Amino acid sequence: MSTIFTKIINGEIPCYKIAENDDYFAFLDINPMAKGHTLVVTKAEVDYIINLTEEQTKGLFAFVRRIALALKKVVPCKTVSIFVLGIDVPHTHVHLIPFNNIEDVNFKKPALKLSKEEFEHIAQQISANVEL
Repeated sequence: MSTIFTKIINGEIPCYKIAENDDYFAFLDINPMAKGHTLVVTKAEVDYIINLTEEQTKGLFAFVRRIALALKKVVPCKTVSIFVLGIDVPHTHVHLIPFNNIEDVNFKKPALKLSKEEFEHIAQQISANVEL
């Protein structure tokens, strides 16, 4: 059975896409911890990051780096945090969260509420700054 991320990649579920290549896909988290909170997923349905091959892991983090650099250009922040939790969806994914202090990356705090237009705008800005 396909994961929610595979359905997003395949266009079965809409998303605010940022970038993709043959192996990886980046889109905004619809329950963001911060403006610009992005998910980067493998196109291959591999349940957890530790089950990726070494080559897949290197490719994933090269892609993550490109997205994080674009995100930092667009969203004012001290840096972009990189989290790999692997609990909520059994499909390898990385959270990229702009932050200025440790309180900004609290997974227990309520999600930001952004309008469709805000999501679209930030996705377009980040996408325009991605160097693939």
